Amino acid sequence: MRILERISSFAGNTFAIWVILFAVFAFIIPEGFTWIAPHISLLLGIIMFGMGLTLSLDDFKGIVKAPKSVLIGVLAQYTIMPLLAFGLATVFQLPAEVAIGVILVGCCPGGTASNVMTFLAKGNTALSVTVTAFSTILAPILTPALTLLFASKWLPVSAGDMFLTIVQVVLVPIVLGIVVRVLFKKQVEKSTGVLPLVSVIGIVAVASAVVAVNKDAIATTGLLIFSVVMLHNVLGLLIGYLLAKVIRLDFRDQKAISIEVGMQNSGLGATLALAHFAPIAAVPSALFSVWHNISGPLLATWWGKRSER
Repeated sequence: MRILERISSFAGNTFAIWVILFAVFAFIIPEGFTWIAPHISLLLGIIMFGMGLTLSLDDFKGIVKAPKSVLIGVLAQYTIMPLLAFGLATVFQLPAEVAIGVILVGCCPGGTASNVMTFLAKGNTALSVTVTAFSTILAPILTPALTLLFASKWLPVSAGDMFLTIVQVVLVPIVLGIVVRVLFKKQVEKSTGVLPLVSVIGIVAVASAVVAVNKDAIATTGLLIFSVVMLHNVLGLLIGYLLAKVIRLDFRDQKAISIEVGMQNSGLGATLALAHFAPIAAVPSALFSVWHNISGPLLATWWGKRSER
């Protein structure tokens, strides 16, 4: 078990490298990764189950301990990123399917990697975990509703079908994970050190499958999509930070809110895109997964060293 935990820790610390490396492999030899695409929903469900195993009922008490910060974090998550996505898709005049993909990423909850990045940045990790938990629990309602609001300009959106998909691949696995943790607390705590490895494998597989399926589209429009994804992420991090600063949260909370807003659950975005739209709609999620695992660690490292000084 210790060897697995060391491997898991190494995989978590080098997450960005593996995402980039396998995305490149998938682009060069797509036939080696396309078989993963039909199993993306299952992979996301496993990742969300792992997230549930790491959550405890105490994580949801954060709303009582710091209601203002949690409320700001959740509201910022579901306003800043969707609005930025809509604005970027409009300004860059993106093709309909690509615009849908960018908006889907923007309407997703925060990703679990945000908790690790907040910890490395010496931010308020407890706040980050609580905001991630609440934004994820609210995702079945808010993600379809916001996608319908912002994306129906380009293509028809079935909010009801998206709701069912999110319940199946996000809400149910998380609840099951929490229940298993409550019932088998000691056994689960012994295995939590291995869970980052599961998440890394899952996200890398999802990103690789999306790149493989969309190799030709990425070759022609990849630079444009990547530019939009970079702007989306960087502006989300910046505006999230400025909002928390203007509201006068302390610096640790500012870092947590910034990272929560900027780092999305790109795996969910890819799953919804493949399930309800054209395959190319999943490309922004895949590229977002690559980019935010570069920008997140860079920002977290800079903030962490700044805190040490």
